[in-house]
Amino acid sequence: MSDVRIGAAISSTSSKAAKSKADPKLAVGYAFGEVGCQMSWYMINNYLTLFYRDIVGLTASAISLIMLIARVWDAINDPMMGSIADRTNSRWGRFRPYLYFAPPFLAIFNVLTFTVWPMQGTTKVIVCLLCYVGTGMAYTACSIAYQALQNVIAIDSRVRMLLATSRNIGSSIIGIILSATAAPLLLKLSNPGAEAADAQGYFRFAVIMAVVMIIPFWICAVICKEKYTDELHAKKGKTEALGFFASIKEIAKNDQLLMVVLATFLGAICVSGRMGLLTFYIIYVVGDFMHIATFFTVMTIAQLIGSVLLPWGTNKFTKKGYLIILQMIMNAGFLAMFLLPNAGIPVLLAISFVCGLCNSASGICYGLVGDSLEYGDWKLGRRQEGVAASMLSFGVKIATAVCGAAGILLLDAVGYVPNAEQTEAARQGINAVVNLIPFVLGLISLVPMLFYKLTPEKVEEIRTDLENGVHAYDK
Repeated sequence: MSDVRIGAAISSTSSKAAKSKADPKLAVGYAFGEVGCQMSWYMINNYLTLFYRDIVGLTASAISLIMLIARVWDAINDPMMGSIADRTNSRWGRFRPYLYFAPPFLAIFNVLTFTVWPMQGTTKVIVCLLCYVGTGMAYTACSIAYQALQNVIAIDSRVRMLLATSRNIGSSIIGIILSATAAPLLLKLSNPGAEAADAQGYFRFAVIMAVVMIIPFWICAVICKEKYTDELHAKKGKTEALGFFASIKEIAKNDQLLMVVLATFLGAICVSGRMGLLTFYIIYVVGDFMHIATFFTVMTIAQLIGSVLLPWGTNKFTKKGYLIILQMIMNAGFLAMFLLPNAGIPVLLAISFVCGLCNSASGICYGLVGDSLEYGDWKLGRRQEGVAASMLSFGVKIATAVCGAAGILLLDAVGYVPNAEQTEAARQGINAVVNLIPFVLGLISLVPMLFYKLTPEKVEEIRTDLENGVHAYDK
């Protein structure tokens, strides 16, 4: 090897070593962005269906229509926002501007979504739909920018996985806080003597959450500078800007990213969809509104522990292997919850703890997206962090659209009656909707991972090629 090549190799090795070091401040700052996201998403995902049905008084068909329209549009809006972000150039970078300016709008729409409007019939449904659509669009601007940011503040696959882990830890910590406090605060902020949260409780709590959640978004934007944006895009093989449809067409050629998105879509149906209906199970099958805080707190504490274990698990079993292991254990938990509905609170909480531990698998998906992005750059010669990040969010939101539309209809189909003592048949039906269906979908979600081929060795090989300006089409 010539002296020039030796020098280049040493330089490349030193560069990689420098890039592989994780900055604790960066990890903490990145986690704050997820805290902001979860403060908005927590109420939407866990309480909105209950709020619409029991507080606003919407029919199951109206709720289903709202969820379907709002969430499908929200999902479609994700790649549009990703494309816009990829073409943004500002003094703050491509993605950080949206973490500064979008959160106040998200705060306003969150409050409007949990407002009981003094109108009836179709007008009420339309107003609820518009408020929810507005929330979704503002959330998309924040979340897509936040997800894409991971791929320009770190360049090493291991560091990106650590950022994904810190994101999960941030999600778990705020999840523990909200799980422990949301239900009691909703009740405390309601009218005196209320046995369950009322309209006043939901509105007041939404206002508090909306004001506070702006702060962590801004902290994330201040700390997480886009260090590698210029470097990464200076090396791409294709430099012409793409419009929205051209971006989607090209990124669809990334078969590994599509496998991650498909697995995420199916996984989100069984996890997020279940979480959206879990309050019905706790209230009407377990039997107490206040148990919501207990179950959710146990699950989020377990998720925090699982998030801390992610670096160990992904290093020992690979990202793909550890994801499959966690999903299989979670599936067993869903089946146990279905088969043992009368086992008692301690047993159900223990099973929920295991399920919560496995919920940390969502962090692995973001690490897989980072590797798929490198693969796409290597294969196609173009980096599209915004659109790539939006594809994962697209899968999650399409999943929530399906769950939101189908979930409440399934509850009605099994005999659920709002604000009433449920029949034994209805209780069994709620149990099946919340636990058995997610079990089946969880098994199906493993299939796409069988076609995912980006091993740690392959990712390292791709990163080396990209460092040297080599792409798949050059070989």
